Amino acid sequence: MHIVNQGDTIKLGKYFKVEFIRSSHSIPDSVMLAITTPVGTILHTGDFKVDYTPIDGQLMNLGRIAELGNKGILALMSDSTNSERKGFTMSESSVGQLFDTLFLNCTKRIVVATFASNVHRIQQIVNSAVKYGRKIAVCGRSMINIISTSIELGYIKCPDNLFIDIDMIGNYTDDQLVIITTGSQGEPMSALTRMAAGDHRKIKITPNDLIIISATPIPGNEKYVSKVIDDLMQLGAEVVYSALANVHVSGHACQEEQKLIMALTKPKYFIPVHGEYRQLRAHAETAELMGISKDNIFMLTNGKVLEINEEECKFNGVVPSGKVLVDGLGVGDVGNIVLRDRQHLAQDGLIVIVLTMDSQTGEVVAGPDVISRGFVYVRESENLMDDVKSVVRHEISLCEQRGVRDWATIKSTVKENLRDYLFIKTKRNPMIIPIIMEV
Repeated sequence: MHIVNQGDTIKLGKYFKVEFIRSSHSIPDSVMLAITTPVGTILHTGDFKVDYTPIDGQLMNLGRIAELGNKGILALMSDSTNSERKGFTMSESSVGQLFDTLFLNCTKRIVVATFASNVHRIQQIVNSAVKYGRKIAVCGRSMINIISTSIELGYIKCPDNLFIDIDMIGNYTDDQLVIITTGSQGEPMSALTRMAAGDHRKIKITPNDLIIISATPIPGNEKYVSKVIDDLMQLGAEVVYSALANVHVSGHACQEEQKLIMALTKPKYFIPVHGEYRQLRAHAETAELMGISKDNIFMLTNGKVLEINEEECKFNGVVPSGKVLVDGLGVGDVGNIVLRDRQHLAQDGLIVIVLTMDSQTGEVVAGPDVISRGFVYVRESENLMDDVKSVVRHEISLCEQRGVRDWATIKSTVKENLRDYLFIKTKRNPMIIPIIMEV
């Protein structure tokens, strides 16, 4: 096994090579990919920002990026997450100063929730814990895996006895502990969410806890994060989050950093990536300000195929994209129709109408019997069930009078008229399944 380091170049056959360039994101192994093909070089930034005072002292290799730009970049694919924000993103090192302030003279147990992938943020928590004589316990599977791997590879530097097992926290006083956990986005099954709900098996939140949520909500997660904060406060804990203090800085470039990368690379084509549509649009507008022709800026959506060479860049068809659902042993066999039926059952329930009919005369021999699941409680709705049976009998009688003997037509008629009746009576629309047995 060969470990690829930043700055390495990998040649894949005779067709293209991939070069890894340091991108100065808060994650040490985050890199820009320069992919050189027979038609030119494509630079993909990944998540990046330009940090002039990074935690590990390794600056972005702007010289190499400029060198590639002078040779000619065919296309630039650039992170758009902060494209609506002017100026520069704050340095990751600024968070460490605030951690020191919060740790200073704190007699409470400190719980810090952050992104598991943000190794430099974890390093700053480690630095403050060492400075103020606290042990660290780690909670959350992804956090445990990343911290252990980062220590093994030398990305996180700490004393040998700093980290303790989560089961050992009872051996230390609150002012001797820091707990690093996942759940900064309020994910339903994350460690911090379970702590806030009182469901965590190892950690119980008390009024003697200081909770630091070192992250800002990703768009769409605001409601979940707010609920976690509310639940933690209701348990009496002190909670510090991004709205109250600068406990988080973004790992994504703002407009001036985006302009810097465009100025260095001078791409022929520009493709904004990594963001909501409004952020992609804002990044495209920044590219226009930097002199890139509007005709050479392409907004992609999932599944669209973009063909690119030295002469032209154009959309050429689509490929299948979207979610692939895993259900039991099946992969991808649950589609929109099945999901729609499940949602229908979950919202309005199910009614099964069972009839036994004479195959010769078409007369009803037994039934109708009504089976209800998730619609109404039968024992408390006997009158409604009797009315349902009456409606079914009436529709069957009408079919007999009209000489309708086709079972598919009978089922359809019963289903449609019963659906209308139930909606008038209950304002609900349960799934109705008529079953006719012949004798």
